[in-house]
Amino acid sequence: MHLPRATLCDWVRKSAELMRPLHALQKQSVLQSPVIWTDDTPVKALGGEAPGGLTARFWLYHGDQDHPYDVYDFTTSRRRDGPATFLAGFTGYLQADAYTGYDGIYIGSQATILEVACWAHARRKFFDARSSSPGHAELVLEGVRRLYDIEDRARDLSVASRRALRTQESVPILDRLRGDIDRLAEKALPKSAIGQALTYARNQWDALCRYTTDGRLTIDNNVSERRLRDQAIGRKNWLFLGDVAAGPRAAIVSTIMAGAKRHHLEPWAYVKDVLMTLSVDPERVADLLPDRWARDHPEHVLTHRLDESRENARRRDAKHAERRQGKRARRAVPCGPGPKLRKVVGAP
Repeated sequence: MHLPRATLCDWVRKSAELMRPLHALQKQSVLQSPVIWTDDTPVKALGGEAPGGLTARFWLYHGDQDHPYDVYDFTTSRRRDGPATFLAGFTGYLQADAYTGYDGIYIGSQATILEVACWAHARRKFFDARSSSPGHAELVLEGVRRLYDIEDRARDLSVASRRALRTQESVPILDRLRGDIDRLAEKALPKSAIGQALTYARNQWDALCRYTTDGRLTIDNNVSERRLRDQAIGRKNWLFLGDVAAGPRAAIVSTIMAGAKRHHLEPWAYVKDVLMTLSVDPERVADLLPDRWARDHPEHVLTHRLDESRENARRRDAKHAERRQGKRARRAVPCGPGPKLRKVVGAP
């Protein structure tokens, strides 16, 4: 059976409007999370005043385990007013990259929103500087590896125990690392790759160290980047938005599907029930939150996907730990006969 494109688009539009209250409820919950992880990605949107369309943005806001939702927002640009509008009324930690648009949010919040920076972003800059300054870059990278080794042990601890471990082991490493960075910065050319990496780390230092002050925080923002990867993969298939007005509707649909994925729900069963329930009884919107729906419909929870997710996470963590250990071993240089090794650069 052939259905005209206009009919399909109209169905999507009406479905998104029907699901708007569910999107709003998840947004309300995420804004109550003490920590929000956020990231954004570009998307091409046709229409508007710009010839050939414009480059808009999808923003992802990831709540913690007590507010377990991934909410998408759409803006026509990357200006600060997009996240500022979404985060209106939020108080807590915001973990993001060093995008300057967030600076006005932190300042304007009068310390009710605290910046938490991402060590993965900082590490990437030193990694890229290895070709021109291998010794200096490796000195910092070794310190970062040790920080991530501690996080491997902290992952399964309680919030209080995680903070205690970081205070005992991560803070001394960070103190030594800051001393190394300051000494290297005195000699590095500001516009060189290593100079820019050092400047980035020094400018973001307080925010980079903030994760050690609260066990609920993470060392990096990778969780939101992984969630946002779905948009990047999808974009290779649907290429662009047919109209700027489709952006908010796409954000609603993406939020609903992200909830199904986060809670390992059978997508068809969940979305079908959402649409049918909201069409006849919109007051039951709270029952359709993905975590509640999973509790009420265990037969539609993909337990095998949950097991796969946990196993993949375990393998990923083990692979990263093995990679860090391998790099550390290669940095150990023999210093004469026998098994004795020279001390690793940057080791305590």
